[in-house]
Amino acid sequence: MKPVIALVGRPNVGKSTLFNRLTRSRDALVADMPGLTRDRHYGEGRVGEVPFLVIDTGGFEPVAKEGIMYEMAKQTKQAVVEADVVVFIVDGRQGLTPHDKTITDFLRKSGRSVMLVVNKAEGMRYTAVTADFYELGMGDPYVISAAHGDGVVDLVEEALKVAFSQRTDTEEAVKTDSGIKIAIVGRPNVGKSTLVNTLLGEERVIAFDMPGTTRDSIEIAFEREGKKYTLIDTAGIRRRGKVFEAIEKFSVVKTLQSISEANVVVLLLDAQQDISEQDAHIAGFILESGRALVVAVNKWDGLQSEQRDLVKVDMDRKLSFLSFAKTHFISALKSTGIAPLMKSINSAYEAATANLTTPKLTRALIEAVEHQQPRRKGSIRPKLRYAHQGGQNPPIVVIHGNALESIEDNYKRYLEKHFRETFSLVGTPLRIEFRSSKNPFSRQEK
Repeated sequence: MKPVIALVGRPNVGKSTLFNRLTRSRDALVADMPGLTRDRHYGEGRVGEVPFLVIDTGGFEPVAKEGIMYEMAKQTKQAVVEADVVVFIVDGRQGLTPHDKTITDFLRKSGRSVMLVVNKAEGMRYTAVTADFYELGMGDPYVISAAHGDGVVDLVEEALKVAFSQRTDTEEAVKTDSGIKIAIVGRPNVGKSTLVNTLLGEERVIAFDMPGTTRDSIEIAFEREGKKYTLIDTAGIRRRGKVFEAIEKFSVVKTLQSISEANVVVLLLDAQQDISEQDAHIAGFILESGRALVVAVNKWDGLQSEQRDLVKVDMDRKLSFLSFAKTHFISALKSTGIAPLMKSINSAYEAATANLTTPKLTRALIEAVEHQQPRRKGSIRPKLRYAHQGGQNPPIVVIHGNALESIEDNYKRYLEKHFRETFSLVGTPLRIEFRSSKNPFSRQEK
């Protein structure tokens, strides 16, 4: 599972600036849900080859009792619970404040690993900018400038060391033949736990618990018709007898981690509710993660014909970017539509892990170019020569040729559609990379 870093501090100390730098974007949100705008934003960062999740929080008032500050404090406290490491940010220009001391008291009681970070320290001596903050008793502060990037990489590398050092052997991914890993994700109360229970309670199904991959998540392995699967917890999975009793929880971090760990993601929607921005954000993260996907619309049995038509129109409008995925209309409670859903899960996994040979890919590329050539750019027409597979889950097709940087997005989409149809790649994102050959005469002296 990806380590989680939470950014905490009083208002205007530079949390969002650091968040944007870590995610390398000024709008790197992967979950923007009602009630979270002022407090929790989630993004993905990377140092070298190591990915991590980072949580941006609002200004923290641990002792707030009512109003917006109380709501913001609740969300920040939840971020602290979800984090492997808390980065406590203070303002080096303003120095130590009573507010900082209050936050320190809360963090010390939380039991989480905390790193004290002095921000806005550009142009200041270490001893001068950190002197006041030793009073907090949190060890040597880390000095950074989030705005300029000074010290940020060293800070994150140290935070990741702390996060990984806390993980025990039982918290590492289980290296066994666990079959297809399935994550069932969606908003609260769409029926995730009911669907989990239905899958585990189906006839000819054998279910058993597996060790969790993090301190409080669970994987449940089961067999269906001779095939092995593993359900990854995003809905507070309990032992089978307690699934119906569980109150569904929605932890954004657990959902993002489960998507990253899965082979196939089932995006569960509620047919009796409008598709929300939250649904679209989750779908977007699935797509960015390159996971194979099946869309399931639950509670379908409770709708009239006219309502069903409206739901389909709403999906076409708001989730058109998921056109590569199969959609199933099910009732988790009544166990209808489950068999076709599982068939699509198997097909999506096979497509995501398909072995596409270079001769077949090149032949398909030649057929596509013969049917429609890329548009000229000035006097130059891109030349697509051959293709090979660059990765799986998702499949990556690498195309070699000349002047490929001139290929337009619509032609790239045309190639993607052609490869999908040729190799029956249903249920998985497909990524195309262009690599142009260098012109050996480009530097020749005249």
